[in-house]
Amino acid sequence: MPIRIDNDLPAKAILEEENIFVMDKERACTQDIRPLRIAILNLMPNKLDTELHLLRSLSNTPLQLDITFLQTESYIPTHVPGTHLEKFYHYFSEIQDHKFDGLIITGAPVELKEFEEVDYWEEVAKIMEWSKTHVTSTLHICWAAQAGLYYHYGIKKYVLDKKISGVYEHHPLHNKIPLVRGFDDTFYVPHSRNTAVDGEAIHQNKELTIAAESDETGPYLILNQDGSQIFVTGHPEYDVMSLDQEYKRDTKKGLDPEIPKNYYKDNDPAKGPVKSWRCHANAMYSNWLNYYVYQVTPYVL
Repeated sequence: MPIRIDNDLPAKAILEEENIFVMDKERACTQDIRPLRIAILNLMPNKLDTELHLLRSLSNTPLQLDITFLQTESYIPTHVPGTHLEKFYHYFSEIQDHKFDGLIITGAPVELKEFEEVDYWEEVAKIMEWSKTHVTSTLHICWAAQAGLYYHYGIKKYVLDKKISGVYEHHPLHNKIPLVRGFDDTFYVPHSRNTAVDGEAIHQNKELTIAAESDETGPYLILNQDGSQIFVTGHPEYDVMSLDQEYKRDTKKGLDPEIPKNYYKDNDPAKGPVKSWRCHANAMYSNWLNYYVYQVTPYVL
């Protein structure tokens, strides 16, 4: 899929090196086609890595995407150069009068805080409310999935006895739901979190459906009745080295983390990780773009 991004975005060179078709805006303008307008509210500290992970994940359909990166105004990130944010990101106030085909809200390292204690909670809540009238379908990832379930449906999160870290086996519950179309009976997803959502409360909510789950990590893919809100409790977009970097970071901090489950060859960090989730990740993002964005979004936004 040709992804329309700024020609100077650092992720562009890496994606092209991986033989992923990336189209700059000058070339895109020569094609007589309306691209899908996708906004990404990037709340992760290392924004450059997250940009690369998501753009890689969105690159597997023939649809043309026009990407707009968003940052918060209520909190100034400290792990990314200000020049990068100034050049490639927009504030919500700059685009709030526009409509988008899709919106992705990423995870954030604030899960141990109550939602209302997060510095940018009011702004994120405002964006989630805005998405109900200005976005065809919104994909919430990890912390954003917990935040969206809480904001829209009052589903609470809770702190786990120990951190979930690793690659876990999952299974679809409703094979006819387009979001899991093409999934195998078992598939794998990376998780890295200290909190979980109340699965029983989701089951009891008639507006929500759990499309896939894990016996170990709980509900994984949750969506509302029309697919305009989709909640992903794991990190299917993660790079093969993401959990390794987190494990080494926490080890260096003296946190004595457990070795990520089902991740390293022979469970040995010295042997490196095994990539076992990319096919599922590609299918999930492709299904979202096709069945919940492209097939239902109006031609004129």
